[in-house]
Amino acid sequence: MDFQLTATDPGSSARAGVITTDHGQIETPIFMPVGTVGSVKAVTQTQLKQEVDAQIILGNTYHLYLRPGTGILEQAGGLHKFMGWDRPILTDSGGYQVFSLAANRKLTEDGAMFQSHIDGSRHLFTPEKVIEIERTIGADIIMAFDECPPYPSDYAYAKKSMELTHRWLARCVKHMGNTEPKYGHTQSLFPIIQGSTYKDLRIASSEFIAGMECDGNAIGGLSVGEPEEMMYEMCALCCEHLPADKPRYLMGVGTPWNILENIALGIDMFDCVMPTRNGRNGMLFTSKGVINIKNKKWEADFSPLDDGIDCPTSNYYTKAYLRHLFVAGEFLALTIASIHNLAFYLHLVKQARAHILLGDYNSWKNEMIPVLKTRL
Repeated sequence: MDFQLTATDPGSSARAGVITTDHGQIETPIFMPVGTVGSVKAVTQTQLKQEVDAQIILGNTYHLYLRPGTGILEQAGGLHKFMGWDRPILTDSGGYQVFSLAANRKLTEDGAMFQSHIDGSRHLFTPEKVIEIERTIGADIIMAFDECPPYPSDYAYAKKSMELTHRWLARCVKHMGNTEPKYGHTQSLFPIIQGSTYKDLRIASSEFIAGMECDGNAIGGLSVGEPEEMMYEMCALCCEHLPADKPRYLMGVGTPWNILENIALGIDMFDCVMPTRNGRNGMLFTSKGVINIKNKKWEADFSPLDDGIDCPTSNYYTKAYLRHLFVAGEFLALTIASIHNLAFYLHLVKQARAHILLGDYNSWKNEMIPVLKTRL
C-alpha cells in the first residue's frame, strides 16, 4: 500500500491524499460504507459503484468468521470474489465486538473467549488467529486485534486495557510477518490507538502505535458515548503524535458534522453504520439539513430528496414518494434511503477534499456545519 499526501489546508490540519492498493486508488478524505457480513444493508454492489461511488467498503472479521465462515471464503477466493467487489476492502478485527459483547466474553492475556450471538457456541480470538482469519478474508487493509474499553472507564482499567492492546499488537505484527496473503494481492496492517479519554494514555498509545511503523494507523475507542468535544480533543491529540506520511483512520465516526470536524483535525478515513441504519429508520442527511421523511409535512412534497448532490436516486425520487414507501412498509424505502444517505456522505467528503485542495477548507467547514445540523 502506498499513501501520497497531496495537499494540506492552511487554516486547519485537514489533508488530501491518495491511498493506492492492489484493488485501486482511494482519494482521501474518504468515507467507507459498512458491509459487515459482505453486504452493505439494502444496497447492491452495483449501486455502491454507480450511485454511491464508494471507493472502499468495510467488512467485519467477527461476523464473517461466524457466517459464512473462513472455509467458504477461502473456497470462493476471498471476500472480493465472494461478494463480487473489485475495489478495496478494509476489515475490522472483531475488537469492537469484544467490547459490544462484554456480557458474553472473557478476556485473558491470550485473547478473547466469546459466545456466538448466532448459536451460543464458544470461540477464542487470539491476535494470531485474527490475523489468520483476516488473511483468509483477504481485505486490502486489515486491523490489528484490540480491546475497546467502554466509556466511561476508570484510569486503571483504561491503562490496563491499552497495555493489553499493545501486547496484542506486537503479536499481530509478528504473525503478519510470519504469514503470506492468500490471493495474490498485498495486505496492510493498521494498529489501533486506545486509552479512553485520558490524555497521557492517548499520547502513550499514539507513540507506541507510530513506533510499529505500519502502513497506516487507526484511532479506536471514540464515539462510544463520550461528549463530542471530548472526542475531538482526543482525536486532535492522537493526530499530533502520529506520522504525517501515513493515513489516519478514525473508527466508527459518525455524523456528517463529526466527519467535517475530524477532517479538520487531520483524519483521512472514516466508517460508520449511521447513514444506512438511520436511513432504514427514515432519517435522511441532505445538503440542506436533516429530514425525518416519515413526518406528515413531506406527504405532498414532490421535490427531489436532494438535488444538491450528484446521485440518480437522490435526484429522481421525491420526498412524498419515499414517505409513502415508509408508511406502506415497502422494502424499496430502505434501499432508496440507504443509497441516498451513502451518496450524501461520499459527496460530502469529495467536497471536503475539493476545498482542501482550494485551501479554504476551514472556512467552508464552518459555514457547512450549521446547515448540516439543521432539522428540516
